[in-house]
Amino acid sequence: MPAAPGGPALEVEVAGRVLRITNPGKPLFPGITKQDLVDYHLAVGDVALRALRDRPVMLQRFPDGVGGPSFFQKRVPAGAPAWLRTTTVTTVNGTPSRALVVADLAHLAWAATQAALAVHAWPCRAGDPDRPDELRIDLDPAPGLGFGAVREAAAAARDLLGEVGLTGYPKTTGGRGIHVYVPLAPRWDAVTVRAAAVAFARELARRHPKLVTDAWWKEERRRRVFVDFNQNAPHKTMLAAWSTRPAAHAPVSTPFRWSDLDRVDPAACTVRTVPGRLGREGDPWCDPPARPQSLAPLLAWAERDRAAGLPDAPWPPQYPKMPGERTRVAPSRARRNDGGASSGRPGPP
Repeated sequence: MPAAPGGPALEVEVAGRVLRITNPGKPLFPGITKQDLVDYHLAVGDVALRALRDRPVMLQRFPDGVGGPSFFQKRVPAGAPAWLRTTTVTTVNGTPSRALVVADLAHLAWAATQAALAVHAWPCRAGDPDRPDELRIDLDPAPGLGFGAVREAAAAARDLLGEVGLTGYPKTTGGRGIHVYVPLAPRWDAVTVRAAAVAFARELARRHPKLVTDAWWKEERRRRVFVDFNQNAPHKTMLAAWSTRPAAHAPVSTPFRWSDLDRVDPAACTVRTVPGRLGREGDPWCDPPARPQSLAPLLAWAERDRAAGLPDAPWPPQYPKMPGERTRVAPSRARRNDGGASSGRPGPP
């Protein structure tokens, strides 16, 4: 059998652990090798750990590089180093998985040696898996909508959070959108955090109806920025801050300061450029809120919406029907089923 491409294995010491890099010269992105990906994680490791330390993560692995097949790895594989920290997480259908926990930089570097081109993080810490410490606002533009609209939506989200005394921290998604993370006191379960996210999405859409939508069904979104509240559903993960995203130009989901909103260019935030930017500008998320933040203002909006007769927003299809949720069916199909008498979606209160 011919030798695998990429040269002989290397050993490096990271956080007091000896890490073995097999095939270090193997291309994972065009012009970027496995060794380069490990070096990237080492370069951003300190700031990445501020965002990820003690969080369970799921890896999206590309054994043959970004152009090849991939798979999501929820479970740490047999034969992994014994020093890896793990915890048990549960999937939507109740299946337990032994997930990797980002305990130190060696854990992130190990993920890179496994050709993990995307690291997806839980919104909770391993020691308190049932209570998220982040609300995640996912601003997802409709096809063909430019990044300028996403910037506008992010600014509107920032202002609405500020109106109720909350601080959010933005990052590029590595794609066409923006994520805004709102640090929380870990007091509420994921169902409650999602309810707060639904209320926030609805309020933002009410105030900016031409720019933003909370419509779960794609047929209703038109050319607007969708606030994907279901990213806060139980057991959901999102692409981690400072993680690469599997695209040919090796993009990075890059945190930035609100003052840089009008200048940030997602396409320019890559494995090649982000370490230098970080060295020049420092960690944009280095100033956390002075005290743990409360969901109370958003939950008050949720209660107001319930009192006005609004049902729960639709859940993703893999979840069981939830209390307060209407029949989970697309509006066009609902109209066909009832002869056009119902739109399938409530209006604002």
